[in-house]
Amino acid sequence: MTAALTLSGKRGVILGVANSHSIAFGCAKALADLGAELCITYVNEKSKPFVEPLLPELNAQLCLPCDVSVPGAIEALFAQLEAEWGSLDFVIHSIAWSPLTELQGRLVDTSAEGFSQAIDISCHSFIRVASAAEKLMEANGGTLITMSYYGSEKVVDHYAMMGPIKAALESSVRYLAAELGEKNIRVHTVSPGPMPTRAASGISHFDELMDDAVRRSPLHRLGTPDDVGKLVAFLVSDWATGHTGSQMFVDAGHHIMA
Repeated sequence: MTAALTLSGKRGVILGVANSHSIAFGCAKALADLGAELCITYVNEKSKPFVEPLLPELNAQLCLPCDVSVPGAIEALFAQLEAEWGSLDFVIHSIAWSPLTELQGRLVDTSAEGFSQAIDISCHSFIRVASAAEKLMEANGGTLITMSYYGSEKVVDHYAMMGPIKAALESSVRYLAAELGEKNIRVHTVSPGPMPTRAASGISHFDELMDDAVRRSPLHRLGTPDDVGKLVAFLVSDWATGHTGSQMFVDAGHHIMA
């Protein structure tokens, strides 16, 4: 095979870019470098000044608001994408949230309200995104990707409520892949290992988690947002048209170790 991997002519939206160190930014950079046209979202006016300076580096054509916790926000985003582009080739969902006090506590002590908010933003928002994207991918198919973590499968200290929530997200990916496959819409979970991002800073003793990952992983290093971006670019590309419903780790092999 001599054809180079390219995303020229593909258009997609990335939810979750917080700054240049975020996993979503690593994805956006890889996709842009391979020729994809991007829409980058920001949560609100407070976050917008941190996202807008990144747009030139990403050659992003659109920058639109989307707070997935606000009713109608996802639908409004995709309505605008339909008006601007007419169709869509991929969506990268890199969003997770929980109340900080409950993330750092025990699962058994979580409140119904806190758990409901966390699973709505971290899991059900991806289902709503898939529903909104389906119409824009009906003609030519497309790819939906979300981010999980190994704490969905094994108990990770201080990960608490997010473990069950990520497990629900991974199960949702499998069901979405089965339901949308007949329309040639492929759905994947990418599971990065611990990385020094702003989102991870809310996890207690996170430095210890990263040190353990470096010590025990076969490659003796952490995965990076750039590593995640390369995998995402492959999954979005025409080189991955035979893949759907998968979960792929980007953690230097840490997940295989007992």
